[in-house]
Amino acid sequence: MLKLLAIILIVSSFLKADDLNQKVEQFLEDNFDTNPNIESIKVNIKEKIEIEGFKDWSAFVVGLDAVLKKDKRHVVQNMIWYSNGEVVTKELYDLKSGKNMSDLISMPFKDEYYKKENLIYGNENAKHKVAIFSDPLCPFCRQFVPEVINYMKKEPDKFAVYYYHFPLERIHPAAVELVKAAIALELQGRKDVILNLYKVEINPKERSNEKILAAFNKVMKSNINMADLISKEVSDQLKSDLKIVSELMVNGTPTMFFDGKIDKTKNRYKEAK
Repeated sequence: MLKLLAIILIVSSFLKADDLNQKVEQFLEDNFDTNPNIESIKVNIKEKIEIEGFKDWSAFVVGLDAVLKKDKRHVVQNMIWYSNGEVVTKELYDLKSGKNMSDLISMPFKDEYYKKENLIYGNENAKHKVAIFSDPLCPFCRQFVPEVINYMKKEPDKFAVYYYHFPLERIHPAAVELVKAAIALELQGRKDVILNLYKVEINPKERSNEKILAAFNKVMKSNINMADLISKEVSDQLKSDLKIVSELMVNGTPTMFFDGKIDKTKNRYKEAK
């Protein structure tokens, strides 16, 4: 018997396998609809993922689209729920190992995410595709990401390196404007922007755009200004990256995907043949 410890938040009434997706979706929508803080909500099952080694359970990637009563704020969020056809739960643990099942779940990196504007090094038809999500002011990223990129850029037919901006605004507010400046400079055709981005020295808590731009332009030897930061092209690129972050439920930096699968070791590129 499968030894699982489940924190059951809500229990459904014997879900059928043939319409499990629809019943999970409807059950969650009805459940969230009773929340007094929510004015309206739409629930959508985006993905159903089988959990390797646990055949009786499936993970459901649930998209929530809600409007809050208090300030009419529109909230869009993805989350994972689990079901074995009889119960629905938000948390699921393997009693033997103590692992949270979320550690075994990986969203598939869709081909549509490999966008031309995110390819910073290598050939798009290279043997391996590596996607990096990073914040240039994340301390670990500043040590790790340049090393990884420099390693792979030497072999353009082996590695296609895709980079996605993920500024962690709450803890590194300066990263947002820094990332916008980098996108603006790339749109001007400048090369090696991402590598040099990690050389910019600025307090992560800095909120003065003038100081952030001064630090950026000093390293890049560029002349990016405020008008560049608020351009539609820059905004669209950052929104595109953050949409992919949301759809993949990336929640930390750096995060890497190797050939379409999340690489929690962050070392698969070193083992690639």
